[in-house]
Amino acid sequence: MTEYSFRLARLRHRLADHPISWLRPLVVAGVLLSSAAIAFAVPPRFLLAIPALVLGLAVVALFLHRPPLGLLAIVASAPIPYDGPSQFNVTLVAVAGLVGLWVVGMILRQGEIRLAPSATMRPLFTLVVVACLAFGVGQLPWYTFARPAPMGAQLGGLSIFLLSAGAFLLTAHQGRDVRWLARMTWLFLALGALYTAGRFVPPLGRQLSRLYAASAAGSMFWAWLVILAAAQALFNRRLSPLWRVALAGLAAAALYYGIFQNSDWKSGWVPAAVGVAVLVALASWRSALAVGIGGLALAPKVVTRLISTDAYSYSTRLDAWRIVVEIVKVNPVLGLGPANYHWYTPLFPIRGYAVQFNSHNQYVDLIAQTGLLGLGAFLWFFWQVGRLGWWLRSRVPEGFARAYVYASLAGVAATLVSAMLGDWVLPFFYNINLGGFRASVLPWLFLGGLVALEQNVRHAQPAEGAE
Repeated sequence: MTEYSFRLARLRHRLADHPISWLRPLVVAGVLLSSAAIAFAVPPRFLLAIPALVLGLAVVALFLHRPPLGLLAIVASAPIPYDGPSQFNVTLVAVAGLVGLWVVGMILRQGEIRLAPSATMRPLFTLVVVACLAFGVGQLPWYTFARPAPMGAQLGGLSIFLLSAGAFLLTAHQGRDVRWLARMTWLFLALGALYTAGRFVPPLGRQLSRLYAASAAGSMFWAWLVILAAAQALFNRRLSPLWRVALAGLAAAALYYGIFQNSDWKSGWVPAAVGVAVLVALASWRSALAVGIGGLALAPKVVTRLISTDAYSYSTRLDAWRIVVEIVKVNPVLGLGPANYHWYTPLFPIRGYAVQFNSHNQYVDLIAQTGLLGLGAFLWFFWQVGRLGWWLRSRVPEGFARAYVYASLAGVAATLVSAMLGDWVLPFFYNINLGGFRASVLPWLFLGGLVALEQNVRHAQPAEGAE
């Protein structure tokens, strides 16, 4: 072998062993050459876009260098009050972009896409595959005298499934350092505390209405705000007493607002109240027994009162559910595809009116859009998440991590209850719509943290608690 061949072989090995080390100089050289070319080739009116492009490249480089920052970016993006067509929003873009960067980063660093070994992955990907198959069969002419939803609406509905799963995967793989889970949680609680304060202080509330998107304060926002704050107050003994009292006060204030000042909107406080009951039950077997007995005694009266205060809405929803089930009988296995059933409803009059309507129920929506397979995958996923949280509750270190696990268990219960009250978990394109993703992303985001904690436990490297 000649000296030249030997050096060339060494160079190839170095490039293969250190793909990032040779990539950086190439990127710098490419940026310099591109800048010189732009100065001569781009018309002056387009030069204003260059700073935005440079800023965008800097942001991409930052998230590639420090991926967990993306978790904070998703939480921070939710309140941004900008909506595009059909309430297309920044949170959708953030999750899509960060999932793409995460995949690219894995390929650059590892040379392959490697997912965390967790029992939650199979039902999650089953749900994604079923949603894609349902989108495919949604192109078939199921009803002769009605057309399906426009393609934009179908793609929007499908994107909710894909990006919700993407948010779960991001936290599962980028939250291994519990400090980032803590930062994500504290950022969300800080934004939630500010918004809650605006509900009690009208001048502040008027200012926040201009800065905080209304759709960001959906059912999942209030449920997870109350649950995360209450869980840290109850179970994080590493926090100072003052902070624990402050968090308990935040949870109480948010729950008070829902029950006493916004009681008609049951989606805003019923899931949160269920979550608090689960947290109390998790505190000890005695409190669990008390909650169980109290729940059995009070449940009939509470349910009856909730129905009686909104009897018309309840009865019309039952009618809508029956009709939607009738509509989906043409394909009960995979449903009619994302967003489509809304366009078939006029063929089945509700109370004598041939109008378009929605089910206002996540489970019925899942059957209508993705069939029994979709509903089964959805329930399977939350069952596995709940099992994982139960397994982790005594295996993670005390402090933030253990309180986070308890919050996730309560969050699963609250999320499933919220799904009965509306499409708050996977927003339907023609009801909660794309804007609802600002809040619906929260359970997917926070529950993904359980998988991150699971990896620490299984690798016998439990992360240190974070206050």
